[in-house]
Amino acid sequence: MDVGVHYANFSQPGWDQRLAERLTETARVADQGGVSLLTVMDHWFQMEDLGGPTQPMLEGYTTLGYLAAITERVRLSLLVTGTTYRHPGLLAKTVTTLDVLSRGRAMLGIGAAWYEREHRGLGVPFPPLKERFERLEETLQVCRQMWSEEDGPYDGAHYRLAETVNVPPAVQRPHPPILIGGSGERKTLRLVAQYADACNLFGESPETVAHKLDVLRRHCDDLGRDYDAIEKTVIAMSDPLADVDAFLDSMEAYAALGITLVTLVPGGDDPVAWTSDLAGSVLPRLARL
Repeated sequence: MDVGVHYANFSQPGWDQRLAERLTETARVADQGGVSLLTVMDHWFQMEDLGGPTQPMLEGYTTLGYLAAITERVRLSLLVTGTTYRHPGLLAKTVTTLDVLSRGRAMLGIGAAWYEREHRGLGVPFPPLKERFERLEETLQVCRQMWSEEDGPYDGAHYRLAETVNVPPAVQRPHPPILIGGSGERKTLRLVAQYADACNLFGESPETVAHKLDVLRRHCDDLGRDYDAIEKTVIAMSDPLADVDAFLDSMEAYAALGITLVTLVPGGDDPVAWTSDLAGSVLPRLARL
């Protein structure tokens, strides 16, 4: 099993002086230590449970562009892009640019978006959930068209593009991997089956994840999609360093379900030391699962 590091919190002590330094060193430690995926959030305000809008938050794709320049191996993504924040043609161009400049390490992580306060606060339209899912599906269609040989128009209910030109093309073929975040059984997992290369589920329990994967398999069967071709990942909110043996025992159950990557959030006030400890004490043992 591989490991992803999700850098979600910038509010460590002295952040106003050391935010960039900590992010930079954490990324370098992750890259050199064998972390497979490095992600940041697509939020403009910090989430309420991490302190809300008064706490620091960096714009996601600008951050990933910076991380591409200071790393060499790790895959880079938002976990996950909010579909409401960017027109899909521009989003495809942004992820393509990241892929070109990172030499083929970009991933499009995407979801339907949810944080109403930051939408209202910054003047971004926040349509109802049904429409957000409609826009998510059209965004996926536009991105896939932008990453194909087809450069003609796209005519959807919400988005209309006269030309889907995208030069230079992405490095990865046929396109940067698409990961859809979320566990909704009727819509989200159906979109995974139809459009995505990977899913990211909440690691609530092996039993819950097993059920979600069964739902995903049924969607794949309905759509004629190869279930095994989709990478299955989870995000776990527990700190593996608190009890490494217990964490590895819990991951064994997820590995048995076909989960190939777990994303973890640095704990404590020192993400650099946390990531270093993770690479030294957890990654080698987790890789054997």
